[in-house]
Amino acid sequence: MSNSVDLNSKKTALVIGSSGLIGSHLVIQLLSNPNFEKVIVFNRRPCLILHPKIEEHLIDFNDLKTIEPFVNGDVMFCTMGTTIKKAGSKEDFRLVDVVYPEQFAQMALNNHVKQFLLISSLGADLESTNFYLKTKGEIETFLQQSAFNSVSILRPSLLLGDRKEFRLGEKLATYILPVLSLFLIGTLKKYKAIEAKTVAKAMVNIALLNKPGFAIYPSDELQTIGNQ
Repeated sequence: MSNSVDLNSKKTALVIGSSGLIGSHLVIQLLSNPNFEKVIVFNRRPCLILHPKIEEHLIDFNDLKTIEPFVNGDVMFCTMGTTIKKAGSKEDFRLVDVVYPEQFAQMALNNHVKQFLLISSLGADLESTNFYLKTKGEIETFLQQSAFNSVSILRPSLLLGDRKEFRLGEKLATYILPVLSLFLIGTLKKYKAIEAKTVAKAMVNIALLNKPGFAIYPSDELQTIGNQ
């Protein structure tokens, strides 16, 4: 990784998934970061953020090609993600976690966007027998084979923060993991829970580094980068 931040010009950020736990923190940090002059967000519903740097496009995911002219900037941030329970089926889960990000990535490439950052998951693996991890591995593999100059995959562990929807398993884990984290050292550090706002900050910092090629950042590295 280069130690120099790419500050040659003001950047335009493209964000999909801005209503989620990480995405909402990401947009706030991008708006407050002087290295970004514009933040373009694509949402189903209005984000209700009033700021001179933000540009919002309400989209129909069944007809994404209509917004292709607006998928134009320097770096695309994808924080899209759901659960099978919320999506309703494996097919609809894959739509959110693979198909839509692929479509946005292709539109970004068509408009010569150079950089793509994705929130994935710890344990993502195209060869996994677990559907969730296999699906995460599928979108990672697509991006690895894409023509972006820079692709960064962020693999956070359990996310800490206030979600809009209640997830019992994650809620219970937020009480248990802080205690378990005391014993997660060495190679186990990547399994420590991490604050969503820390992941968002790491995402911005990684984008500014603009490292060429394909890179994967496990959760313990995100903790370090997000604290910088």
